[in-house]
Amino acid sequence: QVQLVESGGGLVQAGGSLRLSCAGSGGAFNSYTMGWFRQAPGKEREFVAHINWRGGATYYADSVKGRFTMSRDNAKNTVSLQMNNLKPEDTAVYYCAATRKFIVGVIAADTDFSSWGQGTQVTVSS
Repeated sequence: QVQLVESGGGLVQAGGSLRLSCAGSGGAFNSYTMGWFRQAPGKEREFVAHINWRGGATYYADSVKGRFTMSRDNAKNTVSLQMNNLKPEDTAVYYCAATRKFIVGVIAADTDFSSWGQGTQVTVSS
């Protein structure tokens, strides 16, 4: 089971950018599908993006498409989420997640993922 640690959250003004990173250890990182999810106060956790084990296919929620870019570096056991043109509604705790499942389709369910990081807070001020 891979262990995950996120970093890179913070406070940014609307229109700004942040880059989140997730470092994996303790498992064959390049065999995992990786995902980013977020949870805003009082809301359920929602899918943001996922990337297959080789990094050849990446999928995004409609709410972030065109603004967020997910990538992975299997040599460094890391995934990143570049977030541009941030909006106040992007404010949430962002979680990195891993699964050995092959995710079919654009949207990934959090129940498909077996390993989770502790989360990193992203706050976007208006």
